[in-house]
Amino acid sequence: MSDVLVPFVDLKQRFAEEREELLSAVTDVLERGDLIGGAAVTDFEAAAASYAGAAHCIALNSGTDALMMGMMAAGIRRDDEVITPPNSFVASTASIAHIGATPVFCDVGEDQNIDPARIEALITPRTRAIMPVHWTGRICDMETISAIAETHGLLVIEDSAQSMGAYRNGRHGGTWGVVGAFSAHPLKNLNAVGDGGFLFTQSAEIAERLRRYRNHGLADRDTCLEWGVNSRLDTIHAAVLLHRLRRLDDVIERRRRNVELYRSLLVQDDLFIPPYDPQQSDAHVMFIIQCERRDELHAHLTQSGVQSLIYYRRPIHLQPAAAALGYRKGDMPVAERQADRVLALPHHQHLSPEQIEMTANAVNAFYGRS
Repeated sequence: MSDVLVPFVDLKQRFAEEREELLSAVTDVLERGDLIGGAAVTDFEAAAASYAGAAHCIALNSGTDALMMGMMAAGIRRDDEVITPPNSFVASTASIAHIGATPVFCDVGEDQNIDPARIEALITPRTRAIMPVHWTGRICDMETISAIAETHGLLVIEDSAQSMGAYRNGRHGGTWGVVGAFSAHPLKNLNAVGDGGFLFTQSAEIAERLRRYRNHGLADRDTCLEWGVNSRLDTIHAAVLLHRLRRLDDVIERRRRNVELYRSLLVQDDLFIPPYDPQQSDAHVMFIIQCERRDELHAHLTQSGVQSLIYYRRPIHLQPAAAALGYRKGDMPVAERQADRVLALPHHQHLSPEQIEMTANAVNAFYGRS
């Protein structure tokens, strides 16, 4: 394997850029000693809700917990059906299964987001909710999805793990449905220093229940109203997220410029990049191309010193864990074809123009377009 000249992730570089501010934020928490449920948690929740235009933000220990707990608090129960796409990270579907509900897969469009035109045919008397996934930081067609949900009396649970800082027609991701679940995993554009997550909701009732449920169901130290869980966001993570939230717009803008440079340099005869939607303001969490001979290109880039990742080789409906749901190869033709073609290129905010040009040249050369 060649030396890595263009890294896929930027975690070390990001720390180097923010070292002084991050160490100061962490030191403040340690000096106060409020490591659990500290002031930074409350401050982050208020700042994140204000940023997105949400009524409530609930800080949790992962995006997966945000999905599970959001569905539970919204009233989704065992044997309810939840319609969702098959091309996300497995946590999207696993969160449905963990609460005893049944995932029902809906194929996707060319942009890799759930195809609204396919949703209504999947609705049954057991259908309780639609879970769109804002894949790569691009918000789904929420106007159409929301209209379908309203017509059929369904809830919308947004998997917004990749959409912090993304807008559609001026409305932030995660604020369209009854809840929107976010991840603060280190690979996200707003990232903690480990696992973390949060949830937006407009419902005061849901917010109150989740604040209690994340802390063992305690109303106070001596009163347990329900059997809850431990899903609190550590105060140190909250302090880091609060600092990084202030820089999020700059991070997204730098990534946007990198994607624009890719678009100008890549010869697109042999690959597909979903076009910009004028209704969208993308969070640019991932930059994924769809291409022929993907595995060969992936190997070629590795040999050229460029790290790239595949999101994902196998759709969720074909995972061994999903076997009991009864899906077969061919049931989700668009998602299955994309699984053979998708490749994520490095586009983080610390890349230089020269690194992007190196990557684009390696892709073009592979297809004989240099």
